[in-house]
Amino acid sequence: MPEYHKVKGDTPSLAFFKNPELAARVTLDAQAILGVDAAIMFADLLPMLEPMGFELDYFAGTGPVFANPICDVKDVDRIHVVPADEGVGYIRQTIANILQDLPKDIALIGFAGAPFTLASYVIEGKSSRDFEKTKRFMYGHSSAWNRLLQKLSTAIGDYVELQVESGVQAVQIFDSWVGTLSCADYEHYVAPHVKRLMGRISGRVPVIYFAVGNSHLLHAMQATGPDFMALDWRVSLKDAWDDLGTVAIQGNLDPISLCADQETVRTKAQGILDSVAGRSGHIFNLGHGIVPQTPVDHVRYLVDFVHEHTS
Repeated sequence: MPEYHKVKGDTPSLAFFKNPELAARVTLDAQAILGVDAAIMFADLLPMLEPMGFELDYFAGTGPVFANPICDVKDVDRIHVVPADEGVGYIRQTIANILQDLPKDIALIGFAGAPFTLASYVIEGKSSRDFEKTKRFMYGHSSAWNRLLQKLSTAIGDYVELQVESGVQAVQIFDSWVGTLSCADYEHYVAPHVKRLMGRISGRVPVIYFAVGNSHLLHAMQATGPDFMALDWRVSLKDAWDDLGTVAIQGNLDPISLCADQETVRTKAQGILDSVAGRSGHIFNLGHGIVPQTPVDHVRYLVDFVHEHTS
């Protein structure tokens, strides 16, 4: 969005995420310009790892990179879990700044990365296609793997609790890359840690759990204790909702459809709305994040269309 780039200017990405005034401004701008029913706190999954001892930076064309990734078992021992107020206390001010100007009828959603996804970043050192280093560490060093995920889940829990105490009204947990695992591996290596996290953060605000390419994991993920799942675009929303039997569901328009013409946007959105037929508890959303080349007018068109065709 032009408004985003105007606010960001030449500010480095990591500094931008950690600046409560700038982060609040772009959060508020996006909600107001797009007309959506909730604001999503502007942040990133990874800066919370910096106080734990990881050297993080963002590079154009590459994305986030850790200069000191986990390479062997002893690297797990150098990770320190610090209280969220001490390590990422700026989030409290970001949320305060957002709530100060956010319309009272608009909810604020917070979020955090899930243990496996954060582990994959700090082991790979950056984004990955096959997660070879992560899986090799997970399979070959199960004790160190569990220590790593215990530390991460503790830090994530602190981070989410800070957001809730500061006023967010829902939290989404992003397990972006967990779909790379088989169901058996998820249940053995990951689910116990997610269950521990969910047990800590649930009961105060709704907790939403999301992953990409996870149709084979939906039941196992739901069993860890979130209030409901967010779905990517690869599954039938109605069928998955019926199968899970949850009170609510979130999803699941293919974000690339927004790059097509508005007729395509309308047709795809109508298909999802028709499939649930006004069923209470459907939170219309994309099945993943908006890609940079998405026309802003198409997003506004989608929001208006959904508002006009739902009660």
